[in-house]
Amino acid sequence: MKREQQLTVWLQGQFPEATFTLAPASADASFRRYFRATFDDGTTRIIMDAPPEHEDCQPFLHVGKLFEQAGTHVPHVYAEDLEQGFLLLSDLGNTTYLQALTPDNARALYAKATDALIKIQRASNEAELPPYDEALLLREMRLFPEWYINKHLNITLTEAQNAKLESVFARIVANNLSQPRVYVHRDYHSRNLMVTEPNPGIIDFQDAVYGPITYDLASLFKDAYIKWEEPQIIDYLIGYWQNARRAGLPVHEDFGQFYWDFEWMGVQRHIKVLGIFARLCHRDGKDGYLKDMPLVMSYLRAAAARYVDLKPLFNLLNELEPPAEAPTGYGF
Repeated sequence: MKREQQLTVWLQGQFPEATFTLAPASADASFRRYFRATFDDGTTRIIMDAPPEHEDCQPFLHVGKLFEQAGTHVPHVYAEDLEQGFLLLSDLGNTTYLQALTPDNARALYAKATDALIKIQRASNEAELPPYDEALLLREMRLFPEWYINKHLNITLTEAQNAKLESVFARIVANNLSQPRVYVHRDYHSRNLMVTEPNPGIIDFQDAVYGPITYDLASLFKDAYIKWEEPQIIDYLIGYWQNARRAGLPVHEDFGQFYWDFEWMGVQRHIKVLGIFARLCHRDGKDGYLKDMPLVMSYLRAAAARYVDLKPLFNLLNELEPPAEAPTGYGF
């Protein structure tokens, strides 16, 4: 029996008296797929299809419960079949932040997003999620030389270049691990936030960890899919920082230092994302992410140019891909 037929049979078992139609809702960068079931009375449900040989639904269920208990809006789980890899979820709609954001509504939407993030962070308990530790931070960054440099650019680093890169990685990790730690969604950006009531709806949280407090902010405000100018980013970030301090979160009392940490956390994420996008293209045949690489690289270059300890990375990037123009921005 084909996978979609298997899913239909399972859903019919959940609603033996109802009729419905199934249509694709979305897919992500993994093996997971999502379908929307529309019933005759107009109600809808989302079905997650997560083949158990490739995906484990348990982290989704666990993190979803944590975030729901924190008071945020995540898909409610109505039914589950872990053996087959099916979850029946509430429908958070079709409108992502990416689709909805405009210069006129960005401040209001991001305020809602950071309010929800503060709720998640305040609920943090180290015992509940895996640590975002040195091994994981480094493993993510090493996707960059393996997939972006070697496979995408078709360049083999010299021993000296590789040593330079590893030295920078060590500095980045040292900064990241010096930050206060909280729950980290790990992909808290415009494609994973839905415009709903209450707003936002939060999805794709199954890879959450316990790690640096600025990580989800770097995902949100240095988004791979939508660009804001640095003055806007600083403005939105100040709003979060002020509210986080009022909420008792352990953000640095000096905004300049907090912004430094935000930038350095962003560097780790940009390096990782470039590696992941290259891997999605060259290993998985998903070339749709190639168009998003230039924006991510622009974030990386700008931060690497700004900080003395990141200059070796900036110089290496220039050796590999000479820039069209020099990055600009503020210094702290």
